Amino acid sequence: MKLLVRLRPVAFIAALLLIWQIAAASQKVAILPGPAAVVLAIVELARRGLLLKYVVASLFRVTWGYLAAVLLAIPFGLLIGWYRRADMALNPLIQIFRPISPLAWIPISILWFGVGDTAAIFLIFLASLLPLTVTAANAVSNIPTVFLNVGRNFGLSHAQLVYRVLYPAVMPQLIIGMRITLGIAWLVVVAAEMIAVNSGLGFLIVAARNAGNRYDLVVAGMVLIGLIGLLLDIGMRSLEGIKSLRWGYSED
Repeated sequence: MKLLVRLRPVAFIAALLLIWQIAAASQKVAILPGPAAVVLAIVELARRGLLLKYVVASLFRVTWGYLAAVLLAIPFGLLIGWYRRADMALNPLIQIFRPISPLAWIPISILWFGVGDTAAIFLIFLASLLPLTVTAANAVSNIPTVFLNVGRNFGLSHAQLVYRVLYPAVMPQLIIGMRITLGIAWLVVVAAEMIAVNSGLGFLIVAARNAGNRYDLVVAGMVLIGLIGLLLDIGMRSLEGIKSLRWGYSED
């Protein structure tokens, strides 16, 4: 019975692929390639040495842009959440910049850094910075006051209060925010690669479209983007299983 339950998602995906293949084969005019054609396109990319090159290029940009944002935004957000005056002074400015789409910065990023990796990394950094900052600030503000009062009553120093109360209390919410922000970063790198660089999965989609009727490569790029995004999310979700980071989760 348990095996059947586990096989349900596989069966559902297989059914969708079968429907997709039938729909693609019944087209009078080839508009959308079927899954078989997409698989062959991925094999072609691998044979030409482009598959690994483009995947690594996209992951390289996401890694550096996202990590730079994490290292800056989380301490900054914790500081804003911890100090009321900092929140009052900086929160209005954050709320002004937060609704601006990272893609709106593409012309400025190209002007500052030219066409290349730096421009794409800068866009990913911007896309990740403010969401992580807001998440960290909210995580601090959501800590129940009783936790802080108990720590002070036990004579914890300021540093001990941060390490023993603040850090474990905010981690569950931070992990969720980091998961969501990583998804945003992955979306932005694909969009940036369509304009600001000449490699990566986003560039693959644009180049395949411009090459003519290579929509098998276009859909192959989309499938790769989805699969890698899924793997990145699974990797972030695995952090929730680390015992030292599970403080604050309810236990069954």
